[in-house]
Amino acid sequence: MAEAEAPEAASREQDSRARARVLADPFRAYPFKLRIDGIIEGHFTQCSGLEVEALGPLLRARGSESVPMVDMTLRHGVSQSPALWSWFLASMNGVSRCRDVSVLLLDGDGVTERLRWTLNVAWPKKWRAAPLDALGKRIAIDSLTLIFESLTRG
Repeated sequence: MAEAEAPEAASREQDSRARARVLADPFRAYPFKLRIDGIIEGHFTQCSGLEVEALGPLLRARGSESVPMVDMTLRHGVSQSPALWSWFLASMNGVSRCRDVSVLLLDGDGVTERLRWTLNVAWPKKWRAAPLDALGKRIAIDSLTLIFESLTRG
């Protein structure tokens, strides 16, 4: 009987280790990923403003035409990326480095992509950090607002 229990115990231990690996992913609870130049640069719990209007609230001159601009805000996020902060600083210093940015909605497993929105010609407009509290379990980015010219879904 002890021999029959050994494979079952090994299987339970293997299942337990697999669950621990999945639970160890600190970004699993953040279903929205911010992808810039093909690299995941931030993880967020909320995304708003994925909309396009015929005439946006802001216009940017490009040559002889005006291009409607739209805001999109990601909230409650974390990022280990210095590139995201550098991109924001460049924008704050008047050097707008426009990029195509994707917002990915992941499935409950935290891995499988369900939907993707691409913000064309985007740059950061506003960054708000969460209050810094060593005893709290607050997130690092309270909100990140991007401005963009057009939106595609796919």
